[in-house]
Amino acid sequence: MNTLVWVLVGIAVYWLGVLVLDSQGLLPSYVGTQGPILTVHTQRGKQFLDRLARPKRLWRAWGNFGLGIALVVMVGTFLLLVVQAVAVVRNPPPATAATQPQNVLVIPGVNQFLPLSVAPEILFGLLAGLVVHEGGHGLMCRVEDIEIESMGIAALALLPVGAFVEPDEESRANADRGGQSRMFAAGVTNNFAVTLVAFVLLFGPVVGSIAVAPGAAVGGVMPGSAADDAGLSAGDRIVSVGDTAVGNNDELDATLSKAEDRSVEVTLASGETTTIERSLLVTGIYTNSPFAGSIGEGATIAAVNGTTVHTEGEFHRAVANRTVATVETGDGTTATGPIGALATVRPDRAAANAEMPTEGSVVITSIEGTRVRNSSELGTTLDRYDPDQRVTVEAYVNGSVESYDVRLGGNDGDAMLGIYVMQGTSGVSVNGFGVQLYPAGQYLDLLGGKFGDFVGGIGGPVVSFLSGVLGVLLLPFASVSLGATYNFAGFVAWNGGFYTAAGGPLSFLGDWGLFVLANVLFWTGWVNLNLGFFNCIPAFPLDGGHILRTSTEAVVSRLPTSQGRQLTTMVTTTIGLVMLVSLLLMVFGPQLLSG
Repeated sequence: MNTLVWVLVGIAVYWLGVLVLDSQGLLPSYVGTQGPILTVHTQRGKQFLDRLARPKRLWRAWGNFGLGIALVVMVGTFLLLVVQAVAVVRNPPPATAATQPQNVLVIPGVNQFLPLSVAPEILFGLLAGLVVHEGGHGLMCRVEDIEIESMGIAALALLPVGAFVEPDEESRANADRGGQSRMFAAGVTNNFAVTLVAFVLLFGPVVGSIAVAPGAAVGGVMPGSAADDAGLSAGDRIVSVGDTAVGNNDELDATLSKAEDRSVEVTLASGETTTIERSLLVTGIYTNSPFAGSIGEGATIAAVNGTTVHTEGEFHRAVANRTVATVETGDGTTATGPIGALATVRPDRAAANAEMPTEGSVVITSIEGTRVRNSSELGTTLDRYDPDQRVTVEAYVNGSVESYDVRLGGNDGDAMLGIYVMQGTSGVSVNGFGVQLYPAGQYLDLLGGKFGDFVGGIGGPVVSFLSGVLGVLLLPFASVSLGATYNFAGFVAWNGGFYTAAGGPLSFLGDWGLFVLANVLFWTGWVNLNLGFFNCIPAFPLDGGHILRTSTEAVVSRLPTSQGRQLTTMVTTTIGLVMLVSLLLMVFGPQLLSG
């Protein structure tokens, strides 16, 4: 059974045990049950809240500020969820890992994006979020003279999943609507405040004290590749190839491209030296590639047109002057096909207007006589031209060479053919070394709030900070949200070797201290921001639902109607149902509708 099944079985057994104890009257009076959730109630802390609430004018000003933020977030959340739900219905996206049922649960080890290695940091962030959230409710209750019936925590087994402050309902009903709204908004206001503090510290002194360690970061090794055969593994850091030092990922690619010999000696950060016998592994092949019927992913290309090849450079030189080539694999299989950039033509665009067929695929071999061997060279060649220029494009279509006079399209100075291009040579991607590099530098920049640099340089300190927050939110789901190979859940055992303490203000903490502090701030900010947004959803029993009711009552009370209660109920119920349906469509729609 998988982890999710074990968790569900454990919860069921735990729930059964709680029901038995409750039926026998063995649970203490301060312990309650709501389904599988245990609630622990207490009266302690009320005097502390009374003392803390004494500067009431200050807290009311803070409450009004937070209420304004909550209302803006509520409206934005409502619109975002509805728009996304409509988009899912109209054009169902393919199901991804993010929409798998276990990944809806915020449980490290069950959710594949939340590893167990950072469970303590996630739990700390959750506890901090619950304390400030419910503490905010309790504090504003006393500011608005609302009595507190009890306070406590809610737990699923040993895992705290919530906290609560129970206002006395009669006392709350007697408070004015403004006071009630400020009380309900206080929790999310505090969550957003904690998020702000956590990310300011993270973006500034903490990440400013961390640097990427020198060398090429090995995030993974391709099965059956040369690196796999040599024993390289995830977490290794390559610091030199032969006598050439390697400072980062780009330098590794540049150094390997210049190495002529099949055998290369690499040195790891640990001091270990190993020899890589390069071989050309097929790492990807599209189903519409002319070689797809004979060559599969994981095969090794041994020769092209009878010439032995072991590296990408040898492969590209072997096909440089041939638009058709015969490829032989390591097991003796041969396949012959056109060599160029594999593409499909988009209707009503430049290539289609030149009568290039939109059905099936084409292999573009040259533009204005310039040889095109792969998708990268196609992009480089098009960069030389401007929109509206006419060029001659040669391509293989249905096994024969065709020539097309194309008037290039595009805008903003970028010339376009109006095609979808597949990566690699004729849709075949190859790798002669076999490592998947970890983007340590890019992830550190994102963790430092530099997301704006990746999306066109967003200006202004406030906008820049908010864009940085967005980038951090996306990091745990980088494989889905950013199209990366790896997710980033913090500095953990296997990727910690890619970073080191630098000369920043907190470098005295050392690697371990900085990594733990960065993880705590990262997850505390991440969890609190999500708690704030979630509780702003205008649906019961969330804070947003209560704020929606008090706001609706305030508006309805000014209308010339004697059915204010019914109208308020209709509005809040309708919005709540719309939100529920939107959430369900966003989470489960891709799986239910994309089939």
